[in-house]
Amino acid sequence: MTVTRRQVLGLMGGLVPALLLPGISHAGNPVEIQMRGSPDGSRVWFDPIGVLITPGQSVRWTNRDPGNSHTATAYHPANFDRPRRIPGKAAPWNSDYLLPDESFSVTLTQTGVYDFYCVPHEHAGMVGRIVVGTPEPPGWTADPRQAGGPPEGTLFPPVEEIMKKRIVRRT
Repeated sequence: MTVTRRQVLGLMGGLVPALLLPGISHAGNPVEIQMRGSPDGSRVWFDPIGVLITPGQSVRWTNRDPGNSHTATAYHPANFDRPRRIPGKAAPWNSDYLLPDESFSVTLTQTGVYDFYCVPHEHAGMVGRIVVGTPEPPGWTADPRQAGGPPEGTLFPPVEEIMKKRIVRRT
């Protein structure tokens, strides 16, 4: 079978718009997660709260809250002796405090579920979840109810919802 130049150009014409669709993760493009806060400082959150990416893709957190410093910190014993809520072979991260308009990035290569939080605002529910690839349940080894885990009532978007929607925003 011979492929014509016209067929190749036609295929590329459909591929380019597909790559530009919002909310679809592509290995070469970092996923953006913004750190947000209400003007009066009474609410803080990650936007989006849940994302699906491919192994080897980067995630970049940017502080868009003019009134607060934030962190992007993996649940891991290396970070303040927190329980592991990232894949067993994955490296933990901690952005340290980001001032408004500062950013921090990591590249996630291990398939699985990665839960993260903001150190000063975890108790206010500032947590998020990244799903990399197609993880096998449960995706991490820690029981979320164990001592030192997220505060009671902390809500992470379900893995199934992230897999279906690709991006989950807090409602």
